[in-house]
Amino acid sequence: MTSLNRRDFLRRAALGALAFPRLGKTAPAGFQALEKASGKKPNVLFILADDMRPDCIGALGNPHIQTPHLDELVGRGMAFTRTYVQGANSGAVCTPSRTMLLTGRSVFHFSNGGFAKPDKGSAVLWADAMKAGGYETFHLGKKGNSFLPGMQAFETCLFTGEIGADDHEVSSQKSADRVLAFLRGRKQDKPFFIYLAPPVPHDPRVAPKEFMDRYDPAKIPLPPSYLPVHPFDNGEMTVRDECLAPWPRTEAVIRRHLADDYACITCFDHHIGRIVEQLKASGQFANTLIIFAADNGLSLGDHGLMGKQNLYEFGGLHVPLVIAGPGVPHGTSSAFAYLFDIYPTVCELTGTPVPPEVESKSLAGVITGKAQKVRDYAFTAYRQCQRAVRDERWKVIRYPLVNKTQLFDLEKDPHELNNLAEQPEYAAKLKEMLALLAAQQHFYGDEAPLTVPNPQPAQWTPPPGGVKSPRQKRKNKK
Repeated sequence: MTSLNRRDFLRRAALGALAFPRLGKTAPAGFQALEKASGKKPNVLFILADDMRPDCIGALGNPHIQTPHLDELVGRGMAFTRTYVQGANSGAVCTPSRTMLLTGRSVFHFSNGGFAKPDKGSAVLWADAMKAGGYETFHLGKKGNSFLPGMQAFETCLFTGEIGADDHEVSSQKSADRVLAFLRGRKQDKPFFIYLAPPVPHDPRVAPKEFMDRYDPAKIPLPPSYLPVHPFDNGEMTVRDECLAPWPRTEAVIRRHLADDYACITCFDHHIGRIVEQLKASGQFANTLIIFAADNGLSLGDHGLMGKQNLYEFGGLHVPLVIAGPGVPHGTSSAFAYLFDIYPTVCELTGTPVPPEVESKSLAGVITGKAQKVRDYAFTAYRQCQRAVRDERWKVIRYPLVNKTQLFDLEKDPHELNNLAEQPEYAAKLKEMLALLAAQQHFYGDEAPLTVPNPQPAQWTPPPGGVKSPRQKRKNKK
C-alpha cells in the first residue's frame, strides 16, 4: 500500500459515499474467502483505542508518530479512512459509541438512552452472536463510560481496574499481559474472539518515560486547522474535555498535548506488537482476523477545540479503522463506514449469522471487492446542539441552538477552514444540503429540530481565568 501524507488522507476522507443498512441473517461471501485462505474459522482480535484521531498511524501519512506494529497491520490489511461514530447523546462520547458497537444499533434506537425514542426491539449483543457462532469470547477494558451489559456478555469479562490497569501509565502493558495469559492458557478447541479496550490514549495522557522521551513537543506540527479559540458557541464549549487546556489555546500547549498523545499511542502500539508476536509464536497469526479502531476521535487544537464533542472531520466522530487477516486484501478503502458496522462485518467474515436486530451495515462486500461502498451519505449527530451530513464533496453542519450553519467544500477544503454558508453563490448548495440533512434525520428517526424558536447568541467568550479539570494531573516523569 502506498502511504498517504496527511493532506491526502484528509482529502480521501473528504470524498466518498454512504447509505443506510439492510441486512440479511447471513452473508457467506466474506467467510468463503477466509475459509479458502485458512481452511477453518478465523480467530478474531478486536482492539479498540480510547480517544484516538484517525491520522495517528504512521502508515496512513503521519511521519511524526511511531507506530510500527499498526503500520504493519495497515501494510497487510485494509484501512477504511472514512469511518465515523454515528452520534452521541452525551459528552462522554465513548458510552453511546461502545453501546452501538456492542449492539449493532443506531444511536437513536439503542436501549440505554438514545436521543428521543425508546429502543425499537431487543438488541442481540455482539458477544452473544459470536458465542452462537462457536467462539470463545474474552473482554478486557475500562468499566466506566462503556456499555456494561455488552461487556458482561463475554464468557471472560475483565475490567482494567481488576488487573491494575486503570493507571494510564501501565494500562497498555498490563492489559497486554492479561491477553497474553489468556492466549497461553486457553485450550484452543474453539476459535477465540478477543475484545481489548484499555483506556489509552485517553487523558491523562501519560506513558512510561521511554515513550514520553521519544517526542519533542517543539518538533510536533500543529494541526492545519489550529485556532486559539473556537469562533462561536457550538453548544459544548466548557464540557470536561475542553477544560484540559486554557483559553486561548497556545501553540506550546497544543504541541505538548500532541506529543503526550503520540507517546501514549506509541506505547500502546508496542504492546499490541507483543500480542501479535504471541500469535505468531503459537501458530495462530495466519488464521487471526485483527481489527483496530477507536471509540471516538479527538480535536487536540483543531478549530480551537480539545475534545470529541463536535462534528468536524478531525474532531470528535472520525475514527481509524484497519482490518487485516486471512482473505483480507491489502489496500485503502474510501467507502464511508460507521464504527458499529464492525459487528456485522466480523460476523460475515467469520461465517457467523448476523442477527436481524442489527441495524448497521457489513463492510465485507467492500473488503472482498464485490462493492465499492455501502452508503451514499454520512449523517452524524451530537446531543441536541449539532447535526451534520456530507456527500462525496459537500458537508453541512447545523447548530440549531445558536442558529449557525457551516458549509464546506471538502474537495477543495479538507481542513474545513472556509465556511461557505453565508456566501450568496453557494445559497442553492446550502439549501440542498440542509434538505438532505433533514431527510437523513427523518430516515434515522432523529427528532431534534434544526431550528429553535429563541436561539442563543452565537458569540462566545472563554470563562475568566479559564477552567481546570480535576482529571488533568500529569504523571509524566521527566
